[in-house]
This record gives sequence, structure tokens and C-alpha cells, in this order.
Amino acid sequence: MRLFVALQPPPGALAELEAAVAPLRGDWPGLRWTGPDRWHVTLAFLGEVVADKLDGLEIRLARAAGRHQPAELSIGHGGAFPNQRRARVLISRIEGDQPALAALAASVAAGARRAGAPPPDEGRKFRPHLTLARCREPTDVGPVVDVLAGFSGGGWLAAEMHLIRSHAGPKPRYETLGTWPLGRMRE
Repeated sequence: MRLFVALQPPPGALAELEAAVAPLRGDWPGLRWTGPDRWHVTLAFLGEVVADKLDGLEIRLARAAGRHQPAELSIGHGGAFPNQRRARVLISRIEGDQPALAALAASVAAGARRAGAPPPDEGRKFRPHLTLARCREPTDVGPVVDVLAGFSGGGWLAAEMHLIRSHAGPKPRYETLGTWPLGRMRE
């Protein structure tokens, strides 16, 4: 199973971003655009995980979620990875309590590792974002990033995290396997 752990912005926040992004799609048909139904904030990409690791993974993720308080976040301006002149991915940055988000992502990665499902990119700097589009080859997306430079969505409270299975294919889809509230554990 191809898995990742993520935060899900509320529909209102996604609708604000969609209103800003929708007019850009027609001018950039070479990008592989994602839509609001696939927008999320990845805390840890786990890759392929065998089914017998799932129970232990769920226990570890519940513990990680319980150790961290909900965070006030918002969807911010555009950007690109690795950079806007040779982009592979067009993004919107996530604004808010960056140290809290980084700590949550680190806890999720540590829990996954202990459950036998280590994230393949563990140790890479955590940069919270929503993926808006992917580029088939390095592309200068500077004009799109410039249009999205002034975007600033309304705030929302990230109060739960999700374990999500990604189903590949001509119509990729996501399936939520588990959801855990943040901040419910007392130590």
C-alpha cells in the first residue's frame, strides 16, 4: 500500500485557493494540475508499506497525534520546488506555527520508523505546502508564482491528522485509512 500522513485543510480554505488557481489552469496546459480533492499538507510520505505493518503504524500515529496540540494555519503564497525557474512542482506554502508543524512531522516520521514503515525522505527539511501542479520536465513557473504571490487564505485550525492510501492509475484517488485528533494525550 502506498501511504502518507497528512493534514486536511477545510473546504472553505480550499475554495479560496481554488478561486485563485482556477484562472491559471487554461494558460498553463502543460502542467499536470491537481484539484482541491487532492490538496493536503503531507506530514510524512511513507511510500509502499506492507499490510502487516498497518496495526502498529496506526498505534504509533495515534500516539504522535496525541502529543501535539492543534495548530492555527493558513494557505499562503505560491512557490515551486526546487525553484521557480526549473520547477518540478508548483505549490502554495502553508503559513502558521512552523516549529509546531515541524515537530509534528518529526513525531510522525519517528512513529512510522518504529512501526517498521520509515519514510524514505526522513531527514529532509520539512516544508509544509499544498501541491498545485507537477511539471513533466523542469519549467519556468515564475509567472504563475508571481500571480500567486499575493494570495493569503483565511486561517483554519488543524485539529486532526490522517493516514491516507494513494491509489494510482488513470484517475488517482485517495482513501483515508485512519484519523486521529491532535492534542488528546496527557503525559
